[in-house]
Amino acid sequence: MESWVSRSGLASLQRTSLNKIDTNLVSAFVERWHLETSSFHMPFGEMSITLDDVACLLHLPIRGIFWSPQDVTEELAVELAVDYLGVSQGQTQSHVRSCRGSYYKLEWLYDIFIHHRAASSWAYATRAYLLMLVGSTIFADKTFTLVEARYLLLFRDLDGCSGYSWGAAALVTLYRYLGDASMYSCKQLGGYPTLLQCWIHEYFLTVGKRGENWNPAGKCCLPRAMRWSYRQGVLKVDDLRPILDELTPTDVSWRPFEDHRAWRVFDEICLYRGCLKWGEIVVPYLPDRCLRQFGYRQYVPSPPLDCMMATDIDVNWISYNQSVVTVIGSSTVATTPSEVEDGYLEWYYRVSHPRLVPPHRDAPREVPVPVYDVGPSDPDWARVSTLIRRYLRQVNAEEEDPQFSDLFEALHISRSH
Repeated sequence: MESWVSRSGLASLQRTSLNKIDTNLVSAFVERWHLETSSFHMPFGEMSITLDDVACLLHLPIRGIFWSPQDVTEELAVELAVDYLGVSQGQTQSHVRSCRGSYYKLEWLYDIFIHHRAASSWAYATRAYLLMLVGSTIFADKTFTLVEARYLLLFRDLDGCSGYSWGAAALVTLYRYLGDASMYSCKQLGGYPTLLQCWIHEYFLTVGKRGENWNPAGKCCLPRAMRWSYRQGVLKVDDLRPILDELTPTDVSWRPFEDHRAWRVFDEICLYRGCLKWGEIVVPYLPDRCLRQFGYRQYVPSPPLDCMMATDIDVNWISYNQSVVTVIGSSTVATTPSEVEDGYLEWYYRVSHPRLVPPHRDAPREVPVPVYDVGPSDPDWARVSTLIRRYLRQVNAEEEDPQFSDLFEALHISRSH
């Protein structure tokens, strides 16, 4: 059984989940998500969760095929459980009926796993375990208690399930739920919130509370999501909104996984621009909108893709090279981590609304395009700069105020490194 789980490409998910989610922190980012661009609209430009982020945080395989499922009725859900989970037809019919649809309960799968493990029925036990694993992580729905029965089809052939792009599957599912949750009428996020929260922790070191289990320099072999643990945050969404509005490029760790490359080499397929597909869900994947996360200078990107009209998605994924050339051919390697082309921010502020806190009634309604310092190139000095600037902003300090003169001098020194 351990061999099957290891070869599936999903073994890392056994250890990556946070024990609790900071719902306020996650919600503050969700409301900045734009469905059509698959990106968070921040004050200084767009950012997104990329395939490379998934590879480093979860250690899931990126390369592989997409999955095109068949419809699974309640009757077929019963047949699948009988054939591939070794459960009696009567028991399965009763269970599926209680789920009110083509679903299995996670606790039911756990009981099946325990039963077959005790009986040394390893194929049945492994399928139940893997279905329970993905149903509680990358394919979690909003109930967090059920998993769709059709996902059992993924594990019919336990020797072949390693051929799927599990990283793309996780990303497509999260993108879909982010799109739903960004709508005012939706009150809950499905998918794998650990992926989103750990992404925030990696890129925004000064936003939100978190525990750090280990220094990445010491345990690079582990999935980077395991670096973080939950700490109770005190800030509500209303408190976090102005903090995010005031972020600048120097508050971002643009390439947090460079010290992880010995374990997860960057794969150029992560620069593929096109549609990602998992089942019937199709989402745009647009790395040209977040090039700074890949070490390139950000330019004005192409218009978003209409994935509803997309064809040949699987072919485009396999022949990704041309799209990669298109994405990076229009850019150059950034000389500073947050470098953008002239005119990018002006364009961005015309097409987006990156600040969410309404201006004061006496303030001008038009948001001025910010002008950012280049900022320090060394990440330690960047963090020092961020912490000093945050404190000065919290106390409304002015540079002319003599009691803060030493701090402003320290800020200028940190920015020059």
